[in-house]
Order: sequence, then structure tokens, then C-alpha cells
Amino acid sequence: MSETIEQKCLSKGVKLTDQRRVIAKVMSKSTDHPDVDELYKRVSQIDPKISIATVYRTVKLFEESGILTKHEFKGGKARYEELNEGHHDHLIDVKTGEIIEFVNDDIEKLQKKVAEKYGYKLVDHKLELYGVKINSKDE
Repeated sequence: MSETIEQKCLSKGVKLTDQRRVIAKVMSKSTDHPDVDELYKRVSQIDPKISIATVYRTVKLFEESGILTKHEFKGGKARYEELNEGHHDHLIDVKTGEIIEFVNDDIEKLQKKVAEKYGYKLVDHKLELYGVKINSKDE
């Protein structure tokens, strides 16, 4: 099982105050990619004394410590997710903001091939696809 954000904080020497612990727990349980406002809403339900400034500072600290990663998807607020070793790409619904994580071997191979064609060894990449849901009402 992978480490929780709390465990990552401890292993990286990030001091966990009670408020940071609450923020870490909420972030660990998030299955989406919340922005700071959404994270603050969730945290406030557990501890109403935590300010939005504390959430901003904590998210920044977690990001600088390599615990969270920041995504700045087109046309939206910065969103955060736990930094994990497993690579994945994102498909973003431009109407709802829903984010789907996916891995596609064909895309991975193609990116590597493109880099090699231009004389490069691929060391990292980020792929964001933007779309709208296909349903019979919109056709």
C-alpha cells in the first residue's frame, strides 16, 4: 500500500501541526484534483478554525516538499494531487472540470518514438487532453 500524505510528511521531515494533519488527511482521501477553495471547504467541515490562508500555505509547503503536485489546467484554477511514482496523463472535461487520469501504452510508445526521431531520449512528459462528453443530446 502506498504512503499517506501524513506518512510522506514524516519521512520528509515536514512538521505536522494539527491543522496540517487535517489538511493532509483530507488531501489523502481526495479522489479528484481539488483546488485550494474546494480543499478549504472540505477541511472546514472537519475543523472550522482552519483559515484559507493556512490551507494555501500548507498546500505550498506540501508542493515544495514534493508531497503534492500542482496542475494548472487551461482555463481553471490550480488543482492539486498527491505526487506518486506512477505516471499518468489527464483528460479534462472543459464543461464540468472533471479530470480523468489514464495511462495508454500506445501514447507512451508514440511519445518516445517522436523524441527519438528528433534525436532525443524522453526523460519526462505531461499530457493533457481537453474534451466534452459525447452524448446523444449534443449531437
